[in-house]
Amino acid sequence: MIWTRLPLYGPSKPSTGGWQPLRFDGGAFHVKGTAELARALLVLRLCAWPPLVTHGLAAWSQRLLGSRLSGTLLRASIYGQFVAGETAEEVRSCVQQLQALGLQPLLAVPTEEEPDSAAKTSEAWYEENLSAMLHCVDLSRALVDAHGPARNSLMQLKVTALTSTRLCKELSAWIQRPRGSSELSPERLAEAMDSGRNLQLSCLSTEQNQHLQASLSRLHRVAQHARAKCVRLLVDAEYTFINPALSLLVAALAVRWNSPEEGGPWVWNTYQAYLKDTHQRLEQDAEAAHKAGLAFGVKLVRGAYLDKERSMTQLQGKEDCTQPDYEATSRSYSRCLELMLRRVSNHGPPCHLMVASHNEESVRQATKRMWELGIPLDGPVCFGQLLGMCDHVSLALGQAGYMVYKSIPYGCLEEVIPYLIRRAQENRSVLQGARREQALLSQELWRRLLGRTA
Repeated sequence: MIWTRLPLYGPSKPSTGGWQPLRFDGGAFHVKGTAELARALLVLRLCAWPPLVTHGLAAWSQRLLGSRLSGTLLRASIYGQFVAGETAEEVRSCVQQLQALGLQPLLAVPTEEEPDSAAKTSEAWYEENLSAMLHCVDLSRALVDAHGPARNSLMQLKVTALTSTRLCKELSAWIQRPRGSSELSPERLAEAMDSGRNLQLSCLSTEQNQHLQASLSRLHRVAQHARAKCVRLLVDAEYTFINPALSLLVAALAVRWNSPEEGGPWVWNTYQAYLKDTHQRLEQDAEAAHKAGLAFGVKLVRGAYLDKERSMTQLQGKEDCTQPDYEATSRSYSRCLELMLRRVSNHGPPCHLMVASHNEESVRQATKRMWELGIPLDGPVCFGQLLGMCDHVSLALGQAGYMVYKSIPYGCLEEVIPYLIRRAQENRSVLQGARREQALLSQELWRRLLGRTA
């Protein structure tokens, strides 16, 4: 098995020693250079300015400064803050800096496809993305810091980089029908992945069936390569109206690759706490995996598509599926977190969780409950934040011995900037909520300028 501390698990067996809550007061900033802190403060303040995020930093800077100067500005600011680099050497350098601080990489290929986009629908585009994903697997494996068996390599996988949003929308519509479709079972899709035989689903056209088969082949190749390289795949959640199809595809991959005997889970799904039914779905999925004898991996997030989800719901005249406000989302996150931590405590290594949050209270809850439940720091619970954000939390966790991953996009400026702008727009509340981090950065910079000791 991958994890080696199973004897420490128990339903109510606290770790030895008293509970020591982590302090997210910026004290961990002492390990970072002054130039890094100054850039972080500048970029976070810029990104918290709504007009800049709404209209797009790239377009704004190009209009004012011209493309060459604009590129230089972006590389020195938003690109340098949130992106590892373009070449393998640049990515490796960024990751080595993180690992020196006790943090681990979670690489992400920055591919973009808007719902119903007609610009990126050719099989050639998806095949190019497949090559990029396979390269990401290789890079993730090469960059892992081998400090013991628990230091596993992870990477993000976006399903709509390998299959069209339109197909996912069509499948989701069938799945959500009162009786669903008996043809759309994870087991049947898993068998098609393995055998390469065409499914020929009656709910799809000939062209859609061909695209589905090609998509299943691409997903299978990524999972197969990732398993061979010992890299775990964390599948991104996307828009609600295609998430049923994404969950079906993840379930099919799980049937094939999440055997506990092979060190699974190798494929994890993402659950968005801002959706009203997330706790119920998470509980059902966890129990279904347990009954099927499968390992179960979860990346728990609050969610990043709130504004667009609500506008789509209003446009379609449907009931709002999102939580009414941030406080309700936080309560949902807390309930889901408690559910998963208890399952990890009760079921051990086959159940894995990433606490993907920038919220200090959520992180405090997770660390305290890990201590109370006897879950070891290097066990199957880890934490995740975005590169360039929430460093006061990431560094405190890493220095305390927790497994912490930074989500790291990489690639050329032209590929990454649209990805970053969209992430900024989707995570507007996170960026505007980074005021505390800005205050801590400012405090540390003033301390250094005035020559004060810590």
